[in-house]
Amino acid sequence: MNRLIARWVAVLIVLAGLAGRMLIADELRAGAAVIDVSPRILPAIKNGGFTEATADRVLDPLYARCLALAAGDQTLVLAIVDSCMIPRELCDQIKQQVSQQTGVPANNLLIAATHTHSAPSVMDYCLGTRADPNYPPWLVDQVAAGMVAATKQLQPAQIGWTVIEAPQHTHCRRWLRHPDHYDLDPFGQRSVRAMMHPGYQNPQYLGPAGPVDTQLSLLSVETRDGRPIGLLANYSMHYFGADQFSADYFGDFAREIERQRQPPNQAPDKPPFVAMMSQGTSGDLHWMDYSQPQKPGYPREQYARELAELALAALPKIDYQRDISLAAAVTELKLRRRTPDAARLAWARELNAARGENRPRNLPEVYAEQAVWLDQNPEATLLLQVLRIGDLAIAAIPNEVYGITGLKLKGQSPLQPLLNMELANGAEGYIPPPEQHLLGGYTTWPARTAGLEVEAEPKIVEALLKLLEELARKSRRPLEGDFYDEQQRRAIEAAARGG
Repeated sequence: MNRLIARWVAVLIVLAGLAGRMLIADELRAGAAVIDVSPRILPAIKNGGFTEATADRVLDPLYARCLALAAGDQTLVLAIVDSCMIPRELCDQIKQQVSQQTGVPANNLLIAATHTHSAPSVMDYCLGTRADPNYPPWLVDQVAAGMVAATKQLQPAQIGWTVIEAPQHTHCRRWLRHPDHYDLDPFGQRSVRAMMHPGYQNPQYLGPAGPVDTQLSLLSVETRDGRPIGLLANYSMHYFGADQFSADYFGDFAREIERQRQPPNQAPDKPPFVAMMSQGTSGDLHWMDYSQPQKPGYPREQYARELAELALAALPKIDYQRDISLAAAVTELKLRRRTPDAARLAWARELNAARGENRPRNLPEVYAEQAVWLDQNPEATLLLQVLRIGDLAIAAIPNEVYGITGLKLKGQSPLQPLLNMELANGAEGYIPPPEQHLLGGYTTWPARTAGLEVEAEPKIVEALLKLLEELARKSRRPLEGDFYDEQQRRAIEAAARGG
């Protein structure tokens, strides 16, 4: 009997030791880093408009703001980059460098553009804009260096999150046109039943074409003694705008948070606190409320400061965890592009021949160039990714995503809360839900930045929900409602009837 008891005691001691090692292994470590990605060679090509433009000044620095999290045998590294959009081939180059230097698998690396419209172009056929010839290699090396630096700052940490409502700072920018005022598309067809930026209280428009995701999500990381390491914010607002190179409101928000949260008299050997604002699902959202009179003299800095104050007021309510599990899952999804028919292709080639070596100067020339590219590139392979941080999840989507799509994902995700990051791990264009294609408008006109098949959005949503279920090990939640109001439903039904 004594020998049996001794054996059981020995087993219990071993199990206790294993449990202790598992607990230690799951203790969170975190690090953050920031690196300048502003262009070194000026002037440089700037994207964000229909036609190609250049800028010769940096109004405020562009950064890659990076956060590394490690627990057990898993490490996740995120980079939020002040860029309009980064194509998958460049994201893959960055990930390859980081994996080679750190050993972190590429599937555990997330690279998302903030979508500032005031950054050097790194993608050809970004509407009428080419990639700047000098900037992409610099961006790749700098972002990789920033992500590697974040992993070198790993230290014992604690993490927490919260979600608040910020309805005054984002609104639907895609409005339904009055049936008497349907407009022409670049191909000469009267197909525009909804359009971006209608103007303030414009009587030719009826109202917003879709719902709005108004959530401001915050993921806060601190040392064990409460010194801030990093803050990842996520909000669905497109951009504010600048004529020269600028990080836009994303940079203003980060600087304001850092100014107020950076510990005073911090020792020089301590890494700085890094705040970052990531882009949510803002494909049809913007800061302007077109149902109201225009705000006179409303500066970008004020907008960012107001958002920062909302975030700072919410941070003290966060509960922090020290022991947490991390995971990542990815899938590839092959989709068709909406290629031109013979008549559209003939129209495009005629315009392209007349334009010669000049860059496109107007909408028909932009979409004529795009038509030939689509004809030559009829398929796309998207990388979809989900990261799990405890019960929180991040869905990384390489598209410009409507607010309704973000709401559908959040409503069904088995992991809560869910942060949706658009233009992550690639740049595959707008994905209007199928019913929104009926309404036409800019985000439906076939281009590299809006050319995926009509059914792309539900296919992407389904693939992401399957990844979420895989990481959560439980089924999705039922979707409640369709999110459209009565006016929006009527407009979609009329478009389906051809009215």
